[in-house]
Amino acid sequence: MRLLLLPLRQIHRGLVWLANSPRTLMLSYLMLILVCAVLYPIFEESESFGDALWWAVVTASTVGYGDEAPTSLEGRVMAAVLISIMVLLVVPLITAHFASKLIVDHDAFKHEEQEELKDNLRRVRQLLEELAERQGITSPGSAAPPSAPSDR
Repeated sequence: MRLLLLPLRQIHRGLVWLANSPRTLMLSYLMLILVCAVLYPIFEESESFGDALWWAVVTASTVGYGDEAPTSLEGRVMAAVLISIMVLLVVPLITAHFASKLIVDHDAFKHEEQEELKDNLRRVRQLLEELAERQGITSPGSAAPPSAPSDR
């Protein structure tokens, strides 16, 4: 079972890596277009790289003008793969990336603010423990104060 999950995990990691890097995602998109444009004349016996590039862009965008269309089995399989990758992976990843940049939580604490809050809580806990010791109060089972961050 683990052997079956390993490739899925690697695919997932690859998709997360692509989604978090718009430059890599765009580069992958361009490479996909170029690879299909190079393969199209081989499968379809076309002579023009320009026509093949036009076909790849039109097919990837799912516009499909119909002026260039594969007739061979290999060309049609390549077109199906190109469309599927674009519709199921590339466009959603680009959309998700830009959507995540638009959705910003302005109330979220910055790292420095979080560290300051933790330090303040440590100090309050320490003061409360000192006060409890002076008054002879103990509270069994109370949580220990947060530990200081380790040296990095």
